[in-house]
Amino acid sequence: MAVRRIMQERLFDFFASFGLSPKILILLLGAMPVTELRASIPIGILILKQSVKATFFFSVLGNILPIAPIYFLLDPVSKKLSNTRCMRRFFEWLFKRAKTHAKIIERYETLGLMLFVAVPLPGTGAWTGAIIASLLRMHFIPAFLSVSMGVIIAAVIVTILTLIGKRAF
Repeated sequence: MAVRRIMQERLFDFFASFGLSPKILILLLGAMPVTELRASIPIGILILKQSVKATFFFSVLGNILPIAPIYFLLDPVSKKLSNTRCMRRFFEWLFKRAKTHAKIIERYETLGLMLFVAVPLPGTGAWTGAIIASLLRMHFIPAFLSVSMGVIIAAVIVTILTLIGKRAF
C-alpha cells in the first residue's frame, strides 16, 4: 500500500512538472493504472482545488479512455513482448493476478464486471476490469459498458468519500 502511494505521488509530481492544466492533469491521473480515479478525484478536489463537477468529469473520462486499447491490444502486445524473460514474467504475473479476480465475473458476467470495477479498492479498477474482460473474451460492447458503469459508480463513491474527508478536516 505504501509503495502504491509513493508511485501515485511520483506520478503526480512528474505530470505536474510539465505545467499541465489541472484538468489535463486530472485526466492523465485518471487514465494511469496506478492512480486511476481513486487518486485523481481527491487530488483534483483537495490539491488542485478544481470544482467537483470538473474533477468528476475528467477523472471518469480519463479512467474510461484506456478500456478499448487494453481490451483490444492486450493479447497481441503480450504475445509480442513475451519474447523477453522480464516481460514474459510480467505478463504471467499480470494474468495470474487478473484471473484470481475473474471467478466472480465469470459467474455474474457483465453485472459482476461492473460491480468489480465499482468497488474503489486497489486492483479493482477499469484497467483490471478491461484486462479480465479481454482474458475472458467477453463481447466488447457489453464489457465496455459494464466497466464504464463501474467507473462511474466508483467515481461517485470516491467523490463522496473525498467530500466527507474534506469536510471533516
